[in-house]
Amino acid sequence: MIRKINLTDANAICQINTEDLGYAFPIEQTKHQIERIINDTEHYYLIGYEDSSTKKIVGYLHAEVYRTTYFETLLNVLGLAVLGDYQRQGIGKQLMLELEHEAKLRNITAIRLNSGEERKEAHLFYESLGYISKKNQKQFMKNIE
Repeated sequence: MIRKINLTDANAICQINTEDLGYAFPIEQTKHQIERIINDTEHYYLIGYEDSSTKKIVGYLHAEVYRTTYFETLLNVLGLAVLGDYQRQGIGKQLMLELEHEAKLRNITAIRLNSGEERKEAHLFYESLGYISKKNQKQFMKNIE
């Protein structure tokens, strides 16, 4: 079942982030970020897929409203992940379709996402949903201390 994420889902989100995205982020900071995100629904969208038997979140999608001076407003997927044991069951597809529904409700006409070059299976998944790769680019980052 797809539902909105809440603070009680922080442990599940932490597990998904660690196991499937490779981001070991502390639980307290995860809770803080979830709280900020769920309290700013104008700019963020955060949903999860709950296993009906365990009532635990086993996958989630996080998106932001993306506004620029050079393109119409769109939704930008910041994270889509499903626990390994639950992959290939249509959960990711359901989450993406729910995001597309949300885009329509918000009168947003496009969704974008970035996916690492090495994630070939993810690319095939996105293409199967009708997404196309528009450009190759590098990501630059600098830690500010």
